[in-house]
Amino acid sequence: MRKLVKLLLAAAAIGFGFLAYVYLTLPNVAELGATNPPTTAFMELRADEARARNVPPRRVQRWVPYSRISSSLKRAVLVAEDGTFWEHDGIDVTQIKESIERDLQKRTFGRGGSTITQQLAKNLYLSPSKNPVRKLRELLIARRMEASLTKTRIFEIYLNVIEWGDGIYGADAAARAYFRKPASALNAAESALLAACIINPRIMNPAHETPGLLRRQRLILGRMGVVTPPPDVAMPTDEPAKAEEPNGSP
Repeated sequence: MRKLVKLLLAAAAIGFGFLAYVYLTLPNVAELGATNPPTTAFMELRADEARARNVPPRRVQRWVPYSRISSSLKRAVLVAEDGTFWEHDGIDVTQIKESIERDLQKRTFGRGGSTITQQLAKNLYLSPSKNPVRKLRELLIARRMEASLTKTRIFEIYLNVIEWGDGIYGADAAARAYFRKPASALNAAESALLAACIINPRIMNPAHETPGLLRRQRLILGRMGVVTPPPDVAMPTDEPAKAEEPNGSP
């Protein structure tokens, strides 16, 4: 009995130490309130993958303020990725439960359940790995973001850093690459098409429309009127972030 108690105490101590380590090594997200991130974990990962193939890393990104991104694109992205963005505090518990149930049935770790805040946490600081430890860090970072940043700021960063194709990051780079116009000029159909690609941007490409991609576009278009994006407000980071602008096209 004493051995069992000792084992339980040791396991509890190890578990507490692990959780403490995870918590204490979380990034300082508060600095994002006044500073645009110069890079992300996903950008660095893609650069490493390119170098491993002996290919020069490609990064096309141009930071634009939230106010210079089409309202249609904001609505389309909310429909495609997080329809309850206004309602949650970084974590959509209902979606997570449904995701866990699907994973248990399929005996896999699936994608579902991630809010825009969680996706941003993963893009900025983590990896595409689906292991439970990475997921725990994602959840904790997402909660910190919601406590430290406004919804508008979270969405602004997200729209400027997410992957939208091979080496294409952010709404403005995607709008110019695929439609030859700035993010502010995107119409509803173009916005829905871009939003439809977010689920798998290295496979789905607005320049190469498929029946599946067009179906997603139509579904998003049909629901864009039922969501409301965060309001345009004066942000502390209206100056564009520096970005590499290599030659090449998608």
